[in-house]
Amino acid sequence: MEFNLARVIAEVADACPERIALVHRGTEILFPDFVERYRRLGSALSAAGIGCQKERSELAGHESGQDHIALYLNNEFEYLESMLGGWAARAATFNVNHRYMADELLYLLTDSEAKAVIVNSAYAPNLAEILPQLPNIKLIIQVPDTSNNELLEGAIYYNDFIQGHDARDLDDCSPDDLYVLYTGGTTGMPKGVLWRNADFFVGALGGLNRKENCEYESYAEVAEAAGRGTLRWMTSAPFMHGAAQWIALQALSMGHTVVLPDVTDRYDAASVLQVCDREDVEFLQIVGDAFARPLLDASKSGQLVPRSLRSIISGGAVLNSELKEELKQQFGGVTIRDSIGSSETGVQGSNVSTNEQTASTGDFVPASGSAVVNATMDAVVEAGSEEIGWFAMSGRVPLGYLNDAEKTQRTFPVINGVRFSVPGDRARLLADDRIEVLGRDSVTINSGGEKIFAEEVETAVKTHPAVYDAVVCGRPSARWGNEVVAIVQLVGQQEDLESEIIEHCANHIARYKRPKSIIEVDEIKRSPAGKPDYRWAQAIAQESRTD
Repeated sequence: MEFNLARVIAEVADACPERIALVHRGTEILFPDFVERYRRLGSALSAAGIGCQKERSELAGHESGQDHIALYLNNEFEYLESMLGGWAARAATFNVNHRYMADELLYLLTDSEAKAVIVNSAYAPNLAEILPQLPNIKLIIQVPDTSNNELLEGAIYYNDFIQGHDARDLDDCSPDDLYVLYTGGTTGMPKGVLWRNADFFVGALGGLNRKENCEYESYAEVAEAAGRGTLRWMTSAPFMHGAAQWIALQALSMGHTVVLPDVTDRYDAASVLQVCDREDVEFLQIVGDAFARPLLDASKSGQLVPRSLRSIISGGAVLNSELKEELKQQFGGVTIRDSIGSSETGVQGSNVSTNEQTASTGDFVPASGSAVVNATMDAVVEAGSEEIGWFAMSGRVPLGYLNDAEKTQRTFPVINGVRFSVPGDRARLLADDRIEVLGRDSVTINSGGEKIFAEEVETAVKTHPAVYDAVVCGRPSARWGNEVVAIVQLVGQQEDLESEIIEHCANHIARYKRPKSIIEVDEIKRSPAGKPDYRWAQAIAQESRTD
């Protein structure tokens, strides 16, 4: 059987009416009330003409037959209500990076063919700037906040919009209805990844019967599994990032409670720890080194170790082994679950580290469907091969990229009759069947005839005790074609560390991979989700050229 998330969580609410679905700043919402809210939003959207215009069976993989709703929101109740409410109306929501400037926002809302926008008042002026260039937007729903910005012309406040609407029936909500996730665009223009609800539930959220190690056979079976117990999960990353959405929706589909951070528009590590402690959070989601280091700093400086914390889950960026060990020590032996995957694959593997296990970085136990395919994408690599291939996923993977047939065909090749997703990470399949992930090919540096993976060098640079954060890129070089450059943020004020950091890297990576230059900056520019901005890094590297 296949599933729709709006229906899954409604079934969980019926089975567990006493469960708390969401917590934010001391306010708790029970599962039935949460479902009632998103079903009423679904009814209001349907009444406004927002929904499914063409069924999946009539469409190619890169096409959408549903109206698209932009979520230009912070991490508050309305974000998750809107995602589920969109599905309740048979529409498809998608994520908006709230740091986008006018041109970036215009590109996203044009590329997505958005028909509606749900926006925090704080971002209403940004939206107003480009609205005259977006004639396809027919509906603007505004969520008031502390900015006290006025209601946009023609917009309606969120609660006023759903007022008077009954809860929409979910029987017509289809497993084919889309989940749309826009990529971060750190190396190119963002693209909308199209998932069927049914594939997303299994491939990204792990919607499986874990007792039987198979897919569920009914909604009732999902609800029964959810009834076995409840935990508290917290997403510290913004919901504009897929990893945060996936953790929250996974938790809700399992009948667990999602705790939202007090600070909703950015990552504030100290506040995250305070909320974890106050709300007895057991599972905390972060995004790699960029979230882990501030979390450790905040814990040490504030002497705050949340008493209930059992596991830290990282995904979406590299979490190096030294930080894993620090996290385990600082937070009383928590389990570190380092996950690997992408918008185009779902979860591909995990690296679990406990007190009894020494942490490692970059190697993962593959999930079902994970594989390494060869460089020409016409065969699957055998375990123990020395070949560097592509990290791939088969099974329940996305349909394609919105309105891009060519890129869809490239990223989702058929190999020996099996359709794979191959978004661009290089990898090796080790002899013990673990997968060593080397890094994204789009940020690979070709230097002196050698391929050098930026993420591998970043991990080496960040092991130097004076380096707080780092991003690595290539820049043109007369001698090497391209040379490796590390842009670093140091711990405190330190000088003349370039040669020391370069030599230190030789303890962790081959000498030819070492940076040729170290550039110090006050702060590394990253996305709100902690991902490095490689375009920014390349601009910094280019500006610093002396030849």
